[in-house]
Amino acid sequence: MSGGGGGRSTAAWARWATRVLVALGSVLALEAQLTGVLDDCLCDIESIDDFNTFKIFPKIQKLQERDYFRYYKVNLKRPCPFWADDGHCSIKDCHVEPCPESKIPVGIKAGSSNKYSKAANNSKELEDCEQANKLGAVNSTLSNQSKEAFIDWARYDDSQDHFCELDDERSPDAQYVDLLLNPERYTGYKGPSAWRVWNSIYEENCFKPRSVYRPLNPLAPSRGESFYTWLEGLCLEKRVFYKLISGLHASINLHLCANYLLEETWGKPRWGPNMKEFTRRFDPIETKGEGPRRLKNLYFLYLIELRALSKVAPYFERSVVDLYTGNGHEDAESKALLLEIFRDTKSFRMHFDEKSMFAGDKKGAKSLKEEFRLHFKNISRIMDCVGCDKCRLWGKLQTQGLGTALKILFSEKEIQNLPENSPSKGFQLTRQEIVALVNAFGRLSTSIKELQNFKVLLQQTR
Repeated sequence: MSGGGGGRSTAAWARWATRVLVALGSVLALEAQLTGVLDDCLCDIESIDDFNTFKIFPKIQKLQERDYFRYYKVNLKRPCPFWADDGHCSIKDCHVEPCPESKIPVGIKAGSSNKYSKAANNSKELEDCEQANKLGAVNSTLSNQSKEAFIDWARYDDSQDHFCELDDERSPDAQYVDLLLNPERYTGYKGPSAWRVWNSIYEENCFKPRSVYRPLNPLAPSRGESFYTWLEGLCLEKRVFYKLISGLHASINLHLCANYLLEETWGKPRWGPNMKEFTRRFDPIETKGEGPRRLKNLYFLYLIELRALSKVAPYFERSVVDLYTGNGHEDAESKALLLEIFRDTKSFRMHFDEKSMFAGDKKGAKSLKEEFRLHFKNISRIMDCVGCDKCRLWGKLQTQGLGTALKILFSEKEIQNLPENSPSKGFQLTRQEIVALVNAFGRLSTSIKELQNFKVLLQQTR
């Protein structure tokens, strides 16, 4: 009897030792590959970790809790423009709970429905007032006192600057969502429907020929041109595009791993980090080296959006711009916190240099920039094909946030020439874009923080 027990004990010890060795190998492999300077920029991962942990993360978390940034108006009923609807996910965690109108701050509601306090002081005042109400072109970041009569702003069509397909906020299907009550987390949405969305994004919108197959793509044959040989041969702009999409994908996957339904007892769910899911998606061994590449692209995306925040600061530093909700005290505190974050972003010393992009001959650069913009705009439209409402909500928001960051980076001259005390038709941001920009960057900041937490959990399994 004792001999059998000893055999079982030895076998159990061996299994435990094997698990420890595997975990140790994962930790060492991840730490070895996820370090140092990123490609296509002069910034190292360790500097981003420290800057995010001590400067950005605590403040951006507080900002996202402010009324101005927690309510996002979105249309989750827009049909998929590319293929027949698969039907919506019936899993309860896919559901998004819209916010009752009574809960929306009065300043936000008024700003969306009537964005002018008074119209232009000219002979066509009444006609211009009506046109302003129809077009709703002035953003609701301006307080009622600041909404001056610039009717030509309403007439200005800035669609050429947009990198995203924007939802029509006046649509009866557009609803306010409280982002704090609808957090991004694992919903159980997966399978062919989810795969088709990401496959369409990568295969049809990342400048990739069909002869090149992405690593770990289950649809890929065993032969074909090497993916990374192809990627390294691309121009900087197209490499950047791929890294942004890959980084966004990695960030979303990190959120799902960090907020996973671990168990549900008596109808009470317990959410938390799922090590098995994280390992499946990012472990260097299990992903054949792909996991660390994806996570490096997350850091690259963080740098791009960080750069955009530092660039757009002058827009918000003007006295004419308020984060208007109707609560004067909170609005002032929100703007002060936002400006503090902008000062932090300016203090970062290893920003990505966007001037290195589209720097060739003017005609070729302009054509490439337009191609870049249209590809990204197409991706924003694909988000209407996501079958899970909660996934669609956060997919649309984070895509729009990145699109807004790109719009900022390529509008430097317009931002530099903004008038101090009046609106400008040369560069403007809607409230929807501002909320998306801040929350999208907040999600990236959270991703990097969650990644550090997973590293600690991996070390604890040694």
